[in-house]
Amino acid sequence: MSIVFDCNDPQSRSAGIRAAVGAAKAGRLVVVPTDTLYGVGCDAFDSDAVGSLLAAKHRGRDMPVPVLVGSWQSIDGLVLSVPQAARDLIEAFWPGGLSLVVRQAPSLAWDLGDTDGTVMLRMPLHPVAIELLREVGPMAVSSANVSGRPPATTADEAREQLGDEISVYLDGGPAPAAQASTIVDVSGAEPRILREGAITAEAVAEVLDVDPAALRG
Repeated sequence: MSIVFDCNDPQSRSAGIRAAVGAAKAGRLVVVPTDTLYGVGCDAFDSDAVGSLLAAKHRGRDMPVPVLVGSWQSIDGLVLSVPQAARDLIEAFWPGGLSLVVRQAPSLAWDLGDTDGTVMLRMPLHPVAIELLREVGPMAVSSANVSGRPPATTADEAREQLGDEISVYLDGGPAPAAQASTIVDVSGAEPRILREGAITAEAVAEVLDVDPAALRG
């Protein structure tokens, strides 16, 4: 049975955060608002919970789950080495609508799907998400929808698709951006934009001092 908490009410928000933290630490799924879209998440280091997340979305291991973090410093323990391009983009756009694909630290005991040694990281610009992440730690979070259906921009849309697969829904109102994050791959020799979303290619290119066309190539 799912529980929905109105995070626009301070008392309900506090209770909701506590419930979501408990659910995540117990291996269950939660839906959380972010600055881009609503996400369905779990403890990133709980492989069974990640499997439940993929099953709830009707998604295979060939589409690994991104990871949200609650602070800049979190990435140093998750990444093999942080390239300068990644640090520049983090400084410019985190917290915010930019996801980075990096080489993950080989010692990490997690299973996010078939990642080929990489992980996609983002720090969201949303107080509810940040509060939850700082209590739980890194969370595997994907858009709160069934694969092939539109991503949820409200808690109601998420609940309509995911129902009782989710233990706790944190309702923060409509997602501010209502748009997916921009994904930049910095795991190779040159940065590449894999998906243009909340952050424009031009804005990314300006930070990296490159031509936007080179990022899209």
